[in-house]
Amino acid sequence: MTKPHQLTTPQGRQIAYHHTKGQGPCVVFLGGFKSDMTCTKAIYLQDWAKAQGQSFLRLDYSGHGVSSGDFLDGAIGDWFEDALAVIEAVTSGPLVLVGSSMGGWISLLVARAIPQRIVGLVGIAAAPDFTEDSMWADFMPAQRAEIMAKGQIGLPSEYADSPYIITRRLIEEGRNRLVLRAPLALNFPTRLLQGTADVDVPPAVALRLLDHATGDDIRLTLVKGADHRFSTPACLTMITEAITDVLKATR
Repeated sequence: MTKPHQLTTPQGRQIAYHHTKGQGPCVVFLGGFKSDMTCTKAIYLQDWAKAQGQSFLRLDYSGHGVSSGDFLDGAIGDWFEDALAVIEAVTSGPLVLVGSSMGGWISLLVARAIPQRIVGLVGIAAAPDFTEDSMWADFMPAQRAEIMAKGQIGLPSEYADSPYIITRRLIEEGRNRLVLRAPLALNFPTRLLQGTADVDVPPAVALRLLDHATGDDIRLTLVKGADHRFSTPACLTMITEAITDVLKATR
């Protein structure tokens, strides 16, 4: 496995990334909460991009994978800054953003920050504003009191043996990054992919994003029986088909 490159962000964080050179636009994969750039979707898309001769970028946010930092110190704004720093340092020209789960939120923040460079977006079980609308909204009063008093709380996870630790900073900082409370213009081809069996980010989230965003070419595909991982061979093929569809619109 090729050793990743390292970038020091303006905030001093060391971010690991892999950049596959090729024709543009550059396809940028942004992963999910506690995921990393070795996940099934990231590697599959890198292999696909190489076969297509397509420029491709994947990265680890701080506190994720082999990047610097402790996950518990991070928040949405930090991870957005990490992604933007690597994108601006490593790529030039037009971009197609591919955001999985939390990466869908990060991709919307990137699109809002540099709209002039974005020519397409693919969301995979995109989870905008999840710290507020899923975590905080679902906390019981006792849980809210605990996280405010102790600074963190443990939540069970089906993806790990130990609980997810959710910090007060993650919740509070996330309120500065919400994208569904103000106009959200997606003035480029946007494809949203969502499994009906996703219990982590239910279809209602995708429908809310579809209803909230404005743009002339936004489509939502619901996949019956697909779960949050969206990593079966059929689902992976749907992702590359969505990217290909977006890229065709740019040529």
